[in-house]
Amino acid sequence: MRKFIATVGLAVMACGGRGDAQAAQLAAAATAADTSVSGGTGTVHDVQMVLTDAGEYRYIPDQLTIKVGDTVRWIMVSGGPHNVQFKSGKVPDGAEAVLNAAMANRIGPMNGQLLMAPNAVYEISFKRAPVGEYPYVCTPHELLGMVATLTIE
Repeated sequence: MRKFIATVGLAVMACGGRGDAQAAQLAAAATAADTSVSGGTGTVHDVQMVLTDAGEYRYIPDQLTIKVGDTVRWIMVSGGPHNVQFKSGKVPDGAEAVLNAAMANRIGPMNGQLLMAPNAVYEISFKRAPVGEYPYVCTPHELLGMVATLTIE
């Protein structure tokens, strides 16, 4: 929990920066925030959803590699609403059913709920996910470049 609070605190403090410097600070905070899942077998990885001071909508980090059994927490930092939507036909075979089962409060197939408030969290466990690449987007900001890739090994 302390690492989560520190991550959010760093992300808020980083909002005074510009563009890539801000992104680098947030990425470092996300990396430092990885923690063991309580009672689980995997690791929790944090991804911030931000509107940078340069006006860019981004997931930070926008490339993340995890292991089967890990969990990813997407944290709405700024510029919301944000969400996570995996694209049909672009995820590994068998992944759609796993994602739909693992994604709470979906607004559509493989489409997570919209996060409105700062510090709101959306969490997905990849316990039974097939290995491969999982491109995803923020539904409201996809056309503005808010895209990322999750790789499961």
